Amino acid sequence: MAPSTSSRQPLWLRAEKKEFERRSALTPTTARKLIDAGFDISVERDEQRIFDDEEFEKVGCKLVDNWTWENAPLDTPILGLKELPVEKTPIRHTHIQFAHCYKQQGGWAEVLDRFIQGHGLLYDLEFLQDENGRRVAAFGFHAGFAGAAAACLALHAQVMSDGKERLGPLEPYPNEDELVNEVKSKFSSVEDKLGRPVRVLVIGALGRCGRGAVSFFQKAGIKDENICQWDMRETAKGGPFQEIIDVDIFVNCIYLSHKIPHFVDKESIKAAGAKRNLAVIADVSCDTTNPNNPIPLYDINTTFDKPTVDVDTSSSGGPVMTVVSIDHLPTLLPRESSEAFSHDLLPTLLQLPDRQNARVWKEAEALFNKKRDEAIAELKSRDSSYTINGTNGTNGANGH
Repeated sequence: MAPSTSSRQPLWLRAEKKEFERRSALTPTTARKLIDAGFDISVERDEQRIFDDEEFEKVGCKLVDNWTWENAPLDTPILGLKELPVEKTPIRHTHIQFAHCYKQQGGWAEVLDRFIQGHGLLYDLEFLQDENGRRVAAFGFHAGFAGAAAACLALHAQVMSDGKERLGPLEPYPNEDELVNEVKSKFSSVEDKLGRPVRVLVIGALGRCGRGAVSFFQKAGIKDENICQWDMRETAKGGPFQEIIDVDIFVNCIYLSHKIPHFVDKESIKAAGAKRNLAVIADVSCDTTNPNNPIPLYDINTTFDKPTVDVDTSSSGGPVMTVVSIDHLPTLLPRESSEAFSHDLLPTLLQLPDRQNARVWKEAEALFNKKRDEAIAELKSRDSSYTINGTNGTNGANGH
């Protein structure tokens, strides 16, 4: 495909292929602002996106067929949210998305190899950072908010059924009030059955994600004295932590950048025995395949149709224990979380026409090149015959 000829900045919003994902990196509101600033925006039709196709068309976007981004001009950045489906097809375009491959997650080298083989470029949304190293846009608040809500719903299902039932399929809520009201309506019965208030603990409480979790618990009616808020100071002594065993719900909201002592593990669960209160963990950080995961109690990501996974407590007693490990929790509130994220991302997107000079984009490209080299080294260590499009696997310009 030849480069586009328009003098306006092209941008292509692709559809999402992750099951149950209803969020969007771009909304009609922010699309209109980009168009006014000189962008030409193509939007793939997408029935699962929370925003109707017509909402984008009304603000001046061009609608294109679902999953046709590979036919877009090569100088058109492709914007999405979640990772692309697992394939081996080389990627030639510049993609802006969450790729989940920079911290050696499962399959990380294979993800990057697609960009390597196609001489494409990845701007990972997780690593678009301001001058203080803080993400320019994140779903953290709504991730924590939704994670706390899912944990409450899971606790309700387990307590009210005496451990016989689990939380059933989750559906996105039209707005925050409906989600909060549903949990509030159910939680009094949980506390009546327990004969005491529900107690919760949030680790990472000072960050966006942790603030979202705390905000939900407060709106759901849990009193502040029953919401334990921890951050780096409280965890500095190193786990496992008895305080986690003593609460009903634990929400993990940390940003994991290196190996740390386990917060809770199978040994601490077994040692607590029948005295354990902990019944639900919402692992919002969801470092499931990260070798440094501080919650080594589960090994799968859960989904909206099956939101919890059991922890084996057969040898320890105590209540049934489950983990919520959904890696796209904000889609529980897809419209509100998309609007907030896209609003925060907008100033950075406006710099796309000058991305060769804009610090955020330059640093993101440099990081991609670093991770690209690491992936090449990893793939060559596995297979000495590894090549890049018939070359010897040495570093080369990515064409962007």
